[in-house]
Amino acid sequence: DASNPAALPALGGAGGDGSLLGLLGSHGMVGAPGVLAAGGAAPSAGSDSVLPVETTGTWLTNSAGQVVILHGLNEVDKVAPYEPSAEGFGAQDAAFLAANGFNVVRLGVQWAGVEPEPGVIDYAYLASLAQTVHTLEDNGIYVILDMHQDLYSAYFGGDGAPAWAVQTGGLPNHELGFPLTYVADPAEINAWDAFWSNATAPNGVGLENDYAQMWEAVAAYFDGNPDVVGFEIMNEPWPGLMSVPTVLGSPAFDAQDLTPFYDQVASAIRAVDPTTPIFYEPNVLFNFGLPTHLGAVDATNTVFAFHDYCLVDQVLGVNFACGLEADLVTAQAQAYAQLRDIPAFMTEFGATDNDTVIADAMQPADQHLIGWTEWTFTSHDPTSPSNLVYNPQDPPVGANVDAAKLATLAQPYPQVVSGTPHTWSFDDGTFAFSYSTDKVDGAGSFAAGSPTTIAVPAIEFPHGYQVSVTGGQVVSAPDAPQLVIDSDPGATTVDVTVSPAAGG
Repeated sequence: DASNPAALPALGGAGGDGSLLGLLGSHGMVGAPGVLAAGGAAPSAGSDSVLPVETTGTWLTNSAGQVVILHGLNEVDKVAPYEPSAEGFGAQDAAFLAANGFNVVRLGVQWAGVEPEPGVIDYAYLASLAQTVHTLEDNGIYVILDMHQDLYSAYFGGDGAPAWAVQTGGLPNHELGFPLTYVADPAEINAWDAFWSNATAPNGVGLENDYAQMWEAVAAYFDGNPDVVGFEIMNEPWPGLMSVPTVLGSPAFDAQDLTPFYDQVASAIRAVDPTTPIFYEPNVLFNFGLPTHLGAVDATNTVFAFHDYCLVDQVLGVNFACGLEADLVTAQAQAYAQLRDIPAFMTEFGATDNDTVIADAMQPADQHLIGWTEWTFTSHDPTSPSNLVYNPQDPPVGANVDAAKLATLAQPYPQVVSGTPHTWSFDDGTFAFSYSTDKVDGAGSFAAGSPTTIAVPAIEFPHGYQVSVTGGQVVSAPDAPQLVIDSDPGATTVDVTVSPAAGG
């Protein structure tokens, strides 16, 4: 019974240790079945048994076989109680996102919030997150649940792991701030090494095993919620002592530690939820152009989630070769995804007030037909002050919104496609999109009259828009925020162009 936390087939067991010897040895073993203690009642957060969005090859698709493209933003609260509604995120914000064409939010979840004590799940915390999911659902917005961390834990000035899961080895914590703590703080490095070696936690369970159990409880809670389209296993995993990179990346860590860890957590999730897409990331150094050496994650419906940050902009605040770096990162993400025959999705980029840098990351994502969530809508985030909405306590209107950033992000894009996307672009105020009517699963073509929906945010066309279509017909109202095209009888390709209304 997945709604009963005491009945979950948790992984249990401990293996490995936090020392250098343990780190270089075998990966912590998956132990015998165990149970997690309940922290309250655990009703399911959803009622439907079949999720509407899964994966088909390199695409996200819905139950009708249509391709689903997602554009949106992050909403991650890094400070207790780790839930955006506590900072003011609510219905007005969800309506604002929908009105500007966004259809997904990457919603932060914190290990410290889910499991404040070893083996004890806080279902009141999950219920508060579920309420935010429902608020977004009411506005037609999907959710990716992101198990977030920065600097491993609040113990180091970041967020993520609860204090009981921090093993410093007695080494000093210099509190050097983000991101220097990652590379220069001995206690931080030891904490990561302890995690990756599956060192034993206070409850006698290995840290990685416990993390998998924790995810199993989260997945069981949200199983059946059709608006949760992704479980993202860990934000920006850091290799610890093995982080010293070469131009070839971190092959030993990726292959020997990160891939088995993802397999373990994915197995725990799939024990209670067979279908919700599982998002997994390369190690954080991929963000800046280093390659990944991840293997294949042994689970159905997986998505390669990557981040794209311009290193020069992040360090110096200038746009130097950011477009070239974005091209490299996105091309490497697409190459990995195609090799594994899974979708790629850019779950973070931005974190800057330089809108050109943001556009530089969006352009290759469009070129490779990849969806995204930008950092960030609002956040209680000590590491990045760059938000779309400045004060989460106030409505997202007027001077509380970064209008230039909104105009950069709220571009037209296909949301639901009855066919296979070929290309789309938005240049000089004109949106162009081409798709075939072939189904992405190879099972024939969509029938004539099958609809395709395109988001056309009003901020890009304040005086209205005009549409040119070959192979289809416009069936939505003039200047509708969602442009709907029905394919013509006999059409194999549909081409759509959206431009400002004449005289607009």
